[in-house]
Amino acid sequence: MSDRTMAAAGTTAATTGTPHADAGDAGYRKDLKARHINMIAIGGAIGTGLFLGAGGRMAEAGPSLFIAYAVCGVFAFFVVRALGELVLYRPSSGAFVSYAREFMGEKGAYTAGWLYFLNWSTTAIADITAAATYAHFWAMFSDVPQWVLALIALAVVLAANLISVKYFGEMEFWFAIVKVAALVVFMLIGIFLIATSHDIGGHTPGLATIGDNGGIFPSGVLPMLLLIQGVVFAYASVELCGVAAGETENPEKIMPKAINSIMWRVGLFYVGSVVLLALLLPYTAYTGDESPFVTVFDKLGIPGAAGVMNLVVLTAALSSLNSGLYSTGRILRSMSVAGSAPRFTGVMNKGGVPYGGILLTAAFGVLGVVLNYVMPGEAFELVLNFASVGIIGTWSMIMVCSLLFWNRSQDGRVTRPGYRLPWAPYTQIVTLLFLGSVLVLMWMDGGIGRTTVNCLPLIAAALVGGWFLVRGRVRDVAAGRTES
Repeated sequence: MSDRTMAAAGTTAATTGTPHADAGDAGYRKDLKARHINMIAIGGAIGTGLFLGAGGRMAEAGPSLFIAYAVCGVFAFFVVRALGELVLYRPSSGAFVSYAREFMGEKGAYTAGWLYFLNWSTTAIADITAAATYAHFWAMFSDVPQWVLALIALAVVLAANLISVKYFGEMEFWFAIVKVAALVVFMLIGIFLIATSHDIGGHTPGLATIGDNGGIFPSGVLPMLLLIQGVVFAYASVELCGVAAGETENPEKIMPKAINSIMWRVGLFYVGSVVLLALLLPYTAYTGDESPFVTVFDKLGIPGAAGVMNLVVLTAALSSLNSGLYSTGRILRSMSVAGSAPRFTGVMNKGGVPYGGILLTAAFGVLGVVLNYVMPGEAFELVLNFASVGIIGTWSMIMVCSLLFWNRSQDGRVTRPGYRLPWAPYTQIVTLLFLGSVLVLMWMDGGIGRTTVNCLPLIAAALVGGWFLVRGRVRDVAAGRTES
């Protein structure tokens, strides 16, 4: 059966009012509650990209970093809002892969799924690298090789993720609580330090911290623009709540509230935190080797404060790794059932966990352990760029699905839910143009960023080659669905 035929089958279903069905949704337990989804949405918007990545970016771009976070945050909200509309139309653990199958055919689903896997397999490497970097803050771990710490982090999170979705939800709930509480405490302390002009390592915080050190753009506008590709990585998990919707009861009630809250949380936690960091210390005080929050508390000289904050950012890295294993497991199962991923990735255990896909992602995490052994200093930056390519590809596929969904709604083939992406179709088009510009900025940045963009033809070739390997099985599976 051709992709066109399969797409037509989905169109027929939509026309007759029968929702498109995803066989990959079978077997999951609806164990995620409203509090889990709400905190998963928060946790997805607060991760390693802020806790670790903000330090190096602040050192490069100065206070203007808050502009990059604000701009990327707006487009991240558009993406998750578009996904939310699709989720309200038809919840699925296959998420955008399932929607790509309905609106773009099997080739679209195949491409969306493997780009997402590229995103999270490389993000997993970034997360275990970050966890190992954080652990080196404490003297007791300073002599332990970075690759050993990375392996330990991977093993712990993998073990927890394989138990059940309920345990995943609980873990993410408490991880998010820790992250939010830490940021709230930091912001309250930061505001107090600025209001009282309290000394921080020989420096008096306030607006003069920015004015006396080159202003908002100490190195010009270009460094801030070039950092946008890295800032996109900071929002890499916002789409996670869309994947989790397939394992929760009443997503039509839970999802809108969770998604809408992302916007103000981005403004408060990301933009607010970066502005405070810029006011507390000169941008030159920060470094990519240490969390900027740890830097502030370390210079404050409060006994144990830096250690506590470092524990928090370590939690953020483990939370992101936990989310990556969870989401790729679900996405790969959806693909496996359709024939576009290895059969073993569709296998589930008695707890309703698709452990095959989780183990495949973890296997790439092991490659990250090797990377940490070979080049510990450059591991984070290298995988960050490849993760950004995966994120751009995933977000682009979500917006294309949203655009096609909107187009079908115009002639009555589907009905848009009441919860919608505003200003469609212009929002989708502008977001796609923004994502394309990020690739241009990556190339302009030179170094690893340019190398990553130059690898895009290789990624495309791998996707094309992989399709020719799986297309026979994909068509057999689709034919079987049609006959049944």
